[in-house]
Amino acid sequence: MSMTAWAALVLGVMVAAYAVAKLFKLSTELAMFAAALAGSVAGGFGLPPRHIAEGAITYLDINLIFITATLFMNVLKESGGVAFAVRGILVKFHRTRALLLVLLTVLLLLPGALTGAGSVTVLITGGMVAVVLKAMGVSSVRTAAIVFIIAGLSAAAPPVSLWAMMTAAGVNMPYIGFFWPLLAPCVLLSLAAAFLLGWRGESLALERALGELPVPPEKMSWLRLLLPFGVFALFVWIGRQWPHDTPVIGLPLMFAFAAFTSWGLSPVRLDLLRISRETVHQLLPLVGTLTAVGILVQIMTLTGVRGLLAVTVVTLPVWLVFGTLFLVLPVSEAVLMWGAAPVLGVPLVLLFNTMGLDPIVALAGMSVIWPLGDAIPPTAIIGRLTVDVVGYKESYMGFLKACIVPAILIALVGTLMVVGSAKLSFLTGL
Repeated sequence: MSMTAWAALVLGVMVAAYAVAKLFKLSTELAMFAAALAGSVAGGFGLPPRHIAEGAITYLDINLIFITATLFMNVLKESGGVAFAVRGILVKFHRTRALLLVLLTVLLLLPGALTGAGSVTVLITGGMVAVVLKAMGVSSVRTAAIVFIIAGLSAAAPPVSLWAMMTAAGVNMPYIGFFWPLLAPCVLLSLAAAFLLGWRGESLALERALGELPVPPEKMSWLRLLLPFGVFALFVWIGRQWPHDTPVIGLPLMFAFAAFTSWGLSPVRLDLLRISRETVHQLLPLVGTLTAVGILVQIMTLTGVRGLLAVTVVTLPVWLVFGTLFLVLPVSEAVLMWGAAPVLGVPLVLLFNTMGLDPIVALAGMSVIWPLGDAIPPTAIIGRLTVDVVGYKESYMGFLKACIVPAILIALVGTLMVVGSAKLSFLTGL
């Protein structure tokens, strides 16, 4: 039997194992782990502890970023900073619908952009923004769609974009030059979604909204709220201004300093240990996913399955690859979640690079499309979380229908970024 046929057989075993695991209602993380073990056994490697251990810590650095960034966001929320920002913006700009939608979009973008997880956006600011949107006369289903779409785009936005980071690591490409190729489409598409779904409505019911929003501590101020962000920005600026003279402390430590600053400036006494425990508990599904993805990719590499997928993708007709990105990327995210990035993203980036396209801009375009899969079953983690947080009680299919128009726009923009990435390469040098 040829190596190609053997790798295809192992891939079939892995797919079957994943399907059986999901049939028995195991979580996606356990299903991926079962697929990895089945593939290793089918490939003749048994249960290799070294490869399992190496795969499990592949994305340790990314996990540390998630944990420290989410700790920062949770400390900020517990101190009353998020409620203070939402109420302050609402009181100041409630008469200007357009400006209010812009500022609400920014509030939804920040948590996911800093943590790389759309679920953090939904949990930190999603509920409060939903209260304001409903008070503006936006229906519950359109409110849920706005929160989900922007939460997904926030996860793709810089500085922490999980799909871009994992794919870049898989092709040994430094995570550099992604800031503007990711920021520009994420911000513009978020604003487009907010205005498409939130422009129609009624005059804002200010008193009702203020009554439903949490009341921040009296001593909370814009200085206490913004200074921790300034600390984080200062570390980033120093590292870029004097790259050869500044010790590399990494994003996890930068977020940790920001979290401690927010904790120290909090107008109320916070139990940092409790918040830390709750943060880790909140992120266990995400950390488990990255751990399982690392093991799966390691075993796929060991058995030759990863090479088979890479060769298959590279040899596909170019028109077919471009024409199916809008479908393949969200579906792969729905099945493998973040595992879709190293499994499919790596061969796609290699293909685009050989075609003379800009790999950074092309990967940014794919990263914009991937989050759409977080609303599609069987996983639909962010979609279902959004529906719960917003309080939408109707059919889930109705929620998906409300997302269709902005989703088509996102898929179109992402695909055009891939196709025209060579012409957009100037974004990487800004």
